[in-house]
Amino acid sequence: MKPAETYLAKAKEIIACVAGQMAAIEQAADWFAEAILAGRMVHVFGTGQCRAMVEEFWPRNGSFPGFHPIVELALSAPNPVGTNGPRQAMYLENTPGLAEQILRNFALNRKDAALIITSSGCNVVPVEMAALFQQRGLRVVALVSLRHSAVSASRHPEGRKVQDFADLVLDTGAPTGDALVHVDGLEEPVGSASTLGGCLVINCLKVEVARRLTQAGHPPKVLVAPALAGQERARSLFELALAEQARLLAKLHQEIEAQTESVTSFRRKNPEKPPGEFDTGSFFIT
Repeated sequence: MKPAETYLAKAKEIIACVAGQMAAIEQAADWFAEAILAGRMVHVFGTGQCRAMVEEFWPRNGSFPGFHPIVELALSAPNPVGTNGPRQAMYLENTPGLAEQILRNFALNRKDAALIITSSGCNVVPVEMAALFQQRGLRVVALVSLRHSAVSASRHPEGRKVQDFADLVLDTGAPTGDALVHVDGLEEPVGSASTLGGCLVINCLKVEVARRLTQAGHPPKVLVAPALAGQERARSLFELALAEQARLLAKLHQEIEAQTESVTSFRRKNPEKPPGEFDTGSFFIT
């Protein structure tokens, strides 16, 4: 069998793995739809190669408002070498405390939900991000390559993995090491699988969430290609979707000022209380 044929055959196994998780996918879709129907957002975070899966949620054709991609360029290695390269990104994604600094930019609410996408589940920033979301009362879903994670060593100071802070875990189906195909004469396998499986899971989630929103009487404003809907309709949906996404995102930033005032007042009155423990009840201060 040719290597490409082997890859396609193994890709069918990835599809079967995703299909076998339908009950968990539907549970996650319930939580995500609940957050969006409440006027809140689903925060989606990933580093490195997982950035591509984060951006699969928004913005692209077939996507809709309600998902909040948290993408840090410094953690994504946009350049192959040099500035903004993989060495820096791999170092930074294991920097304790960075996740908290990222989340200080957003006003979180218990009605929000979160999805952490990571192949190994072992790097510090994704682990801390999942822990922080869970501490703030959000339902946390993890999308992990479980076979790969099982044999990977955590870099978290306490040996924790993303799965330890997830209410639900989904599997990309990728094998240990991610790659699927062994080529004659080449020791290392090639042909990555985690993005393939991850995007299958993500789009299953999207279509299930869209169904729930529509059944609830709030059909999402979907980005659609002019080739499908016509230029005028596509442009109208584009503007409506962006306006809706902006309205949802505005809540995350507008409440920061109120948070800052509240925590400043609280700490003046309670100087002995450690930072990070103040909860106003409707949003959170770090």
